[in-house]
Amino acid sequence: MKLINSTTMASHKHHISYALTLSFLSISLILLIITLFFLCRKKPPKKKESISTTKLCVQNFSLSEIDIATDRFNPSRIIGKGRLGTTYAAVFDDKDDLVVVKRIHPWLVLSKVGLGSFQAMIKSLSLAQHPNIVPILGFLEAPGERMIIMEYVGTMSLDFYLHQNIDGPSLLGWVQRVSIAAGMARGLEYLHEKMAPQVVHGCIKPTNVLVDVNFCAKFCDYGLSFLAAKQEKMGVLGYVDEEFWLERNKSSGACKESDVYGFGVVLLELLTGRTSEGGLLVRWVLPLIKEMKFNEFLDARIKMPTNMKPIVRLAKVALACVGNSRKTRPKISQIVCILDNLDMNIGL
Repeated sequence: MKLINSTTMASHKHHISYALTLSFLSISLILLIITLFFLCRKKPPKKKESISTTKLCVQNFSLSEIDIATDRFNPSRIIGKGRLGTTYAAVFDDKDDLVVVKRIHPWLVLSKVGLGSFQAMIKSLSLAQHPNIVPILGFLEAPGERMIIMEYVGTMSLDFYLHQNIDGPSLLGWVQRVSIAAGMARGLEYLHEKMAPQVVHGCIKPTNVLVDVNFCAKFCDYGLSFLAAKQEKMGVLGYVDEEFWLERNKSSGACKESDVYGFGVVLLELLTGRTSEGGLLVRWVLPLIKEMKFNEFLDARIKMPTNMKPIVRLAKVALACVGNSRKTRPKISQIVCILDNLDMNIGL
């Protein structure tokens, strides 16, 4: 009798233990299902889309806003004029920082039937975010008016640093010039190969390269060649290759190869301290580079460096950019590899 009771009690305990285990597992399963349900309902963050949305929020300014910001386009606010338009220093009420407003020439606006894509183009270009690129902050599109609002870079253009003190001491030493060349190359590589869609600058020249207080080069006016008049030579002559002017040729006009040519011309200006002079600089200096006659073309305002290797490499890169046809011209990524590895200790 005792044996039966003992067996019964053991069986009863076993059933209780089994029931508790089963209950625990059931509760755990239910909690897991509930957790999964809520996790599935919570949408994962779309990192790429959120970044794109942020970048695409380039501001659409009104004419009255820009009118106030530029003091009704006061001539005293003008900081530059070029083939595409006039640039003004501006300050908006809700922002204390200076910005730049580029007002596209009215005759270009009126002559461009296809300017309906202006807004889309500027939104696309505003995606550019790179240390060697001037950011686009906003735009205006109104009847007879097209404007682009850009970040203000606190100093002057490369043209000013190279050519505005031609009779006095140079404002740029060799170290700064090599650094500027490398920064330009990185900025152009970003436009050509790392942006989506890829961007052709269209007019690489010293006035389109701004230099900040740390001598960091920043490209402006990139991708705006669609606004320019066809076959317009003002402001472009000397900074594009011969193929640029060919008519009825699929390879004519602005392209990556013409950008590389313009980059090479700017390198020659960095080396010589002279302006392009409508293409005369290239014709004059190329034979001297080939013959390694550096003392005849290097900027005489700067003391000749004791370590000439970086200068020689810079000259050879310039030669490859302007001395070859489009088919054999180096890509900007190849140029970046060379310039980033230049020894900045040039033994001054």
